[in-house]
Amino acid sequence: MLTLSSSPILYPLTDRAVISLTGADRTKYLQGQVTCDVDLLQAGDATLGGHCDNKGRLWATFWLANLGEQLLLVLNASLLERQLSELKKFAVFAKTDVAAVTEQWQVFGLAGEGLSHWLTQHLEGSDNLWQGGVVIPVAAEHALLVLPANATPPALPIGNESDWRGLMIQAGLPDMQAEHQGEYIPQMLNLQALGGISFTKGCYLGQETVARAKYRGANKKAMFILSGHASAPISANQDLELQLGENWRRAGTVLSVYQDGEQCLLTSVLNNDLDSDAVLRIKGQGDSRLSLQALPYTLVD
Repeated sequence: MLTLSSSPILYPLTDRAVISLTGADRTKYLQGQVTCDVDLLQAGDATLGGHCDNKGRLWATFWLANLGEQLLLVLNASLLERQLSELKKFAVFAKTDVAAVTEQWQVFGLAGEGLSHWLTQHLEGSDNLWQGGVVIPVAAEHALLVLPANATPPALPIGNESDWRGLMIQAGLPDMQAEHQGEYIPQMLNLQALGGISFTKGCYLGQETVARAKYRGANKKAMFILSGHASAPISANQDLELQLGENWRRAGTVLSVYQDGEQCLLTSVLNNDLDSDAVLRIKGQGDSRLSLQALPYTLVD
């Protein structure tokens, strides 16, 4: 549905929030909270990650970047209130300050053919630090750019925020919203296939559930990409139905969605044993039809 531009485009993003961790214990503290291995990140490095409750259910997925003296989490703005309170809960016992700093930063998407070459030409050094901010690679020829609020963004053609959302769906990247907090374990959003879970780091919140899903095959769901058509608007958390002969059965809910007229592209957490030719629809939109699309990566336990 969406094709990558022949040259890099800048997508201003208004639906992202930013959380900052500073202080001597910032890395040690966050290491005990999230699914990714914070200890491995050097200045300029970034990773996908998740923050779970003690039952392994996600409060948030995020991109984590190390700016040297500061760690930044970039996430869907609707997750901020609950995620921030959960992240700060045990910070009082560590030498770290956890704060929402969205107003101090600008967040952009970058995408287009030749983006990696363009970045090589424009980055100031060998790492991804730039103008006091950071470039976060998220997929081939796709990146997030996080700049201080007073920095001048690069002079590139400006893209539409909804198109960036569609590109992220095509890349198979999860984007939780507040409606989904406490619903999914990390593997249901494919974090293990995207480098967002470390199975060798020390303990963190929800680790027992995450490990059981890997080593005991306890997880039977995954995030899939679907495309098709719908005549009415689709929103996050709407129910999806699976066709079974002449009947329809609830199959999951919408995680994130992109629409262009009647054409739509979305992600949803579904049973991972679905047939590749399964037919689905939006509940309440009887004329809508959706089909599974191939993920751009291999699902692993």
